Amino acid sequence: MRKPLTRDEVVSVIEGRSIAPRVPMMVHFWCSPQRFGDREQAAREILEAYPMDLQVMGINMPQVFNAPEDDPEYRWVNYDDPFKDSNVAIDSRMAIDDWNRLEGILEHFPKPSYPNLIPGNPPSDGRYRLGNFWFCFFERHWSLRGMTNALMDYYLYPESVHRLFRALTDFYLGMMERAAAIGLDGIFTSDDLGTQTGPFFSPAIFKEFFVPYYRELVAKAHSLGMHFWLHCCGNVEEFIPDWIEMGLDVLHPIQKHTMDDKTIAREFGKDICIWAGLDVQQVIPWGTPEEVRAEIRFLIDTYLRPEGRLMLTAGNGITEDCPVESLRAFCDEAYNYGLKKVATR
Repeated sequence: MRKPLTRDEVVSVIEGRSIAPRVPMMVHFWCSPQRFGDREQAAREILEAYPMDLQVMGINMPQVFNAPEDDPEYRWVNYDDPFKDSNVAIDSRMAIDDWNRLEGILEHFPKPSYPNLIPGNPPSDGRYRLGNFWFCFFERHWSLRGMTNALMDYYLYPESVHRLFRALTDFYLGMMERAAAIGLDGIFTSDDLGTQTGPFFSPAIFKEFFVPYYRELVAKAHSLGMHFWLHCCGNVEEFIPDWIEMGLDVLHPIQKHTMDDKTIAREFGKDICIWAGLDVQQVIPWGTPEEVRAEIRFLIDTYLRPEGRLMLTAGNGITEDCPVESLRAFCDEAYNYGLKKVATR
């Protein structure tokens, strides 16, 4: 029987203290069997045959406009959705259409003391326990201001951006205290800061508006005995040294076709745990099962260090265009080649 790795084994890999009996694999996190339609049962059986080396708890973050019945102020803005009956793209929805609204928003900002913040807390089953929420700073910024406004705000309204990020940071710090209180081992969030060819903004913008707040979150996690994990799509190679300097523990996915895996592994692989993501743009939907296997072997060969620092998953959500046999090849190669490679170290 294929058993999941223990919490301590995953912790050692993340912290670069030792390899585990095999490469940790968390395919299930980015793969929902329901996405496979009439192939759902086949996908489910494949996933059930292989271990998931995480126990994941979703964190119930506020919505932009809609508050839950038990707390009418548990939402990011203190007014109703003007786009409710209109067909407007998500990156064009300006919840904060004027920064003059910010004062009222901050007066009614949601509190991390909300009772249903972490709605599920199953007992520990021996695996690493990870709390997850989406949209940290940049993603939360553009979801409130719209993408075009957000990219200009760093130049036109820097003080307002800092006030928003300060409020978000304070919320996240309180949330992390709640997560630590129920025994979570790590916090995982997202901020897609890159395009296919480079970051959305300059290193100077990153250092002014993002580094100080990320640093607080990472430091808080460590003070609470937790790790901090970050998903960041696109080419963000320029930002990795800052993340390493502040102590970021896990970075996902090192997106294929945006950065060179061998360069990232050579320059940074010993200093940060890479949660390497199998390419979901080309390899999973269009590659053969053998090409999937070859890519898994490449990722393991490239990133695995004697002290660990590598875990495996998909680069993003696996979509319905993934052939079932490619999913099987993914799981089988990740497990078996991960065993073989560790055994030869």
